Amino acid sequence: MLWREAAALFPRSNKDPDAVRTFTPKPADIQHDWFEVDADGAVLGRLATEVARVLRGKHKPIFAPHVDTGDHVIVVNAAKIVMTAGKAEKKLHYRHSGYPGGLTSRTYAQLLEKDPQGTFRSAVRGMLPKGPLGRQMLRKLKVYAGPTHPHSAQGPKPLPVDPRSRRAS
Repeated sequence: MLWREAAALFPRSNKDPDAVRTFTPKPADIQHDWFEVDADGAVLGRLATEVARVLRGKHKPIFAPHVDTGDHVIVVNAAKIVMTAGKAEKKLHYRHSGYPGGLTSRTYAQLLEKDPQGTFRSAVRGMLPKGPLGRQMLRKLKVYAGPTHPHSAQGPKPLPVDPRSRRAS
């Protein structure tokens, strides 16, 4: 007996039997792994996209856009992140205090020098969903300016990053 014939004989509901059902992973199906990535010499935007993809869980077959299926990511050597084509000196980051005349700007070179962790975190934050789900995903990101981190007990695996995300030296 074909599936369509069985569906016609035993209707489950008045909905379309050919409709694709949305897959929702159960909490027992989700396993959050730990990954570590070295940002030494990596390009800011290219590395941030890879990290955002892992935080969302898009690398897993059980990905669902409305559930946090992503993994934890530890980024070390964030102080050694680079930007291409002289963007570190040319590109500006704007901030407004909310008061008249309160617009301030800094170059990305100044931002990377002052707070490399915050600069990388904000780049990843812009690539995640907005709202409570995105904030939950961002909490799984750990960024450190130096080569050490306190998460060795979790046994992080190295994150395979595309070699094109590294700057040609």
